[in-house]
Amino acid sequence: MKQTIRSLAAAGLLVAAGAMTSSVAWSADYVAKIGHLESVQQSRHVHLEKVAALVKERTNGAVEFQLFPQGQLGGQREMTEGVQLGILEATVAPAAFLGGFNPAVSILDIPFLIPEDDAAADKVRSGPFGEALCESFAARNVKCIGLWPNGKKNFTSNKALDGIDAFAGQKFRVMDSNILIEQFKSLGASAVALPFGELYTALQTGVVDGEENPLDTIQRMKFYEVQDYLVVSGHGAMEDVILFNPAWWDSLPAEHQTVIVEAFQEVVPDLLAHKAAAVATALDEIKKSDINVRELSAEEKAAFRAKMYPAGRSAYLERAGDEGAKLIALYEQEYDAATAK
Repeated sequence: MKQTIRSLAAAGLLVAAGAMTSSVAWSADYVAKIGHLESVQQSRHVHLEKVAALVKERTNGAVEFQLFPQGQLGGQREMTEGVQLGILEATVAPAAFLGGFNPAVSILDIPFLIPEDDAAADKVRSGPFGEALCESFAARNVKCIGLWPNGKKNFTSNKALDGIDAFAGQKFRVMDSNILIEQFKSLGASAVALPFGELYTALQTGVVDGEENPLDTIQRMKFYEVQDYLVVSGHGAMEDVILFNPAWWDSLPAEHQTVIVEAFQEVVPDLLAHKAAAVATALDEIKKSDINVRELSAEEKAAFRAKMYPAGRSAYLERAGDEGAKLIALYEQEYDAATAK
């Protein structure tokens, strides 16, 4: 039954992709349809366009990327399975949506995993840890070529968040992740997994006291309208995973593969700047409301990490087993090296 559902979903994705590209006269030797969930104004799509232009230029038009934003080819599960089955050439997916597909990637749910400093973060993301995390996708029949930063989560609540002890007894909405549930338990709070589409109403009616999201999401979805307190904590990294169908990837000449990998990496500074600008604009808009806004100090972040990181780490290891233990060991080695003064 599950295979039938997957086949139907894949067939639907194939029809959708075919309908959207049937009028295109393909002149490139290698064409990749790339699906993702964000809008055309958001950082992921803007920089996918930059990558597509670089790849086309540097392969002399031999490789063409055709972009399908805003879930045009289905939800993330359908797109990921489409890449796995060879119906879709690539997707750029939020890591948080891939834990059911590859439990190892849930390491990115652990709070305070990615260093705050951009250079240190890049060392962790693109070094041996990032490479090993990408390699974990090979057993799932997809080719991961790298990670992309896509912002960090912050706390909001209808109850005061004036210190680490203030979280005790509060109830927060999270994505369906044991790691995220345990991170709040470490603060004495409880967590409820709710669909994203229900979050505004849940905050408004008091089903939950608070939530965690990037600032631009908090602003765009108007969560700040139904919350009294915002803490700019940056505690949870929102990382994207760049996935290709392995058969399509292996069909490329090695020099084209190198061009693609380097193009994705090259635009990261611009991607970070674009995201930072979006976050700054969102925060300015939020501050015009009545919500109480404060930023965690470096000392407070250290105190939060001391509680939250071990709880998230333990929850991850319970699920990811030996594969996760190897990744954690490599990550901690890389983190210490990247953040050493």
